[in-house]
Amino acid sequence: MSGFCAALLAVLMLLSGCENKIKDTPSNVRRAPIPEEGEKIESYLSEGAKVKGKLTSPYMLRYQKADTPYSEFPRTLHVDFYTDSLQIESQMDAKYGKYLPSLNKVFLRDSVVVKNILKGDTLRTKELWWDQQTQKFTTDKPVEIYMKDKILFGDGMEADQNFRWYTITHFKGSILTSQNAMPK
Repeated sequence: MSGFCAALLAVLMLLSGCENKIKDTPSNVRRAPIPEEGEKIESYLSEGAKVKGKLTSPYMLRYQKADTPYSEFPRTLHVDFYTDSLQIESQMDAKYGKYLPSLNKVFLRDSVVVKNILKGDTLRTKELWWDQQTQKFTTDKPVEIYMKDKILFGDGMEADQNFRWYTITHFKGSILTSQNAMPK
């Protein structure tokens, strides 16, 4: 019995040494905000009571208590942009996106592709900013623009969100192709 009492006393002494003291924790330690999670996201962008776009994503994280609230799409996102007659005019895909509502901007990275369905032109780049207020895409990264008969290369670009027009900042060159060279 005395062995049992000694073991019990040893356990009690160990437990008393495992005490958490809140006053020992630094008060200036910032704790990471816990995000809200969403699955199978579907969101519509409208302007003046007209649907302009539809965003879909399999997964979203929303950080409300951060210094600058934002939503993150870490598992791809897809956006369809519509004409006034609700026909899909262009599409945008990326493996990662981050929406900053206070700036009204979206940052896209990893295999960013923008296609104008009506014209057949396709943009490929590593990173892209989408400004919802100006309805423009911008990047300072390398771009490749695939057209029906050529591919354009450059660094940096500005385009409207429907990819009807674009300007390459530092044009590097082009390659003439046949129509069957278009990416799918």
